[in-house]
Amino acid sequence: MSQRQKIPIALTIAGSDSGGGAGIQADLKTFASLGVHGTSAITCITAQNPRGVRAIQSCKPEIVRSQIEAVFEELPPAAVKTGMLFSAEIIRVVVALFKRGRRPPLIVDPVMLATSGGRLLKPSAMKIMQRELLPLATLVTPNADEAEILSGRKVRSVEDLRAAAKDMNARYGCAALVKGGHLTGLKEAVDIFFDGQTELLLTAPFVKGVSTHGTGCTYSAAIAGYLALGHALPQAAMLAKEYITQAIGQRITVGGHSVLNSFWRVHE
Repeated sequence: MSQRQKIPIALTIAGSDSGGGAGIQADLKTFASLGVHGTSAITCITAQNPRGVRAIQSCKPEIVRSQIEAVFEELPPAAVKTGMLFSAEIIRVVVALFKRGRRPPLIVDPVMLATSGGRLLKPSAMKIMQRELLPLATLVTPNADEAEILSGRKVRSVEDLRAAAKDMNARYGCAALVKGGHLTGLKEAVDIFFDGQTELLLTAPFVKGVSTHGTGCTYSAAIAGYLALGHALPQAAMLAKEYITQAIGQRITVGGHSVLNSFWRVHE
């Protein structure tokens, strides 16, 4: 009998999307497509579909802690990402666990608002994220709107993306990938990566008329997946940019809605 293949493990700490387009569901599909075993700790249950978020039920901090501890005990992840954390209490659980000894790389997708406009992070949790979680992160991946909040500066241009990335690196001590997909007037979807030494300008053609639901989740999950596979952070960011670009470009239609094609690599 041949030796069974060993594959790396990644953990997502995020909310569940009943529509399957974002959150835990998007993350696990992304991990699977990269050949990474996905584990999860669910922070919230949402009732949502491509049109919007109808309801949110937050999980108790104790069960979030137990999920993470159970994964680390038997399935130690090579990389971790966070998505929708929702409350200060849940953020404090993640902070406490990541302060213990040596931990794998942590990618923080600072989910604040759903694409449809629903609030996914309580205002009281914002300062806890900034003060306690981001200093523990390897990388933070805000969109332009989130970057304005985290950097305290307006983000309207590519130069603003660069300045925000450098500001967040200086302020929080982690690398930053600031996504410019929400900016208007650009001919390309531009993201800026900065880790204190390396700056990357990541570009891709805009795909017009496509819902961006789940793109942030999928992008950050791809970075975590590539880190789990052994890539250095700048390379993981570049590979993830190509991954999300193709997932959008090769999108599929489900129930009349455009959905990211997380398995585009399988069908090439």
